[in-house]
Amino acid sequence: MTITPQVHDDNENIVWHRHTVTKALRAEQKQQKPCVLWFTGLSGAGKSTVAGALENKLAELGHHTYLLDGDNVRHGLCRDLGFSSEDCRENIRRIGEVATLMADAGLIVLSAFISPHREERQLVRDLLPDGEFIEVFVDTPLVECEKRDPKGLYKKARAGEIKQFTGIDSEYQSPLSPEIHLAAGSHAIEELVAQCIEHLKSQQIIS
Repeated sequence: MTITPQVHDDNENIVWHRHTVTKALRAEQKQQKPCVLWFTGLSGAGKSTVAGALENKLAELGHHTYLLDGDNVRHGLCRDLGFSSEDCRENIRRIGEVATLMADAGLIVLSAFISPHREERQLVRDLLPDGEFIEVFVDTPLVECEKRDPKGLYKKARAGEIKQFTGIDSEYQSPLSPEIHLAAGSHAIEELVAQCIEHLKSQQIIS
């Protein structure tokens, strides 16, 4: 079989190598369809909590997953980035690329980031084939997020110690038509996980 190399758009010396072990084969071995569940919502909405509980459930069911968390990647992959609008966009771009590679490995990827702008979330969606990007809106009212304030960030933002904080002096653009809409402020974690599992089954990502 002849494989035609794919040349990088920006540099003719960088060529994409197509390997014989394919995404389809990796997915078949794992008995699941790869996808990226992109959890978005305000700080304190419960994104990481829901994503973690869902990953636990998927592992219990025998599925292969990986959870990318906003704070965790700031310790390594994105440790060189600040919180300017340009750096935040680059943060999301990098995570999108990593999540795409993990999906190519046949994994169900869970990604928990505020990712406040629709354009940034669309950027990640465009990296993946149709049906593989699942936007999960963890919809918790601002007043409830402030009440929780697990990291004390809202208190600092209200005191003017943190500038351009999402939900306070920086806009959060809610998803217009997320694949999964979780009313996280009024439902138990078990119900939210069950809603996600139901969607994954309906899309035949898991059986």
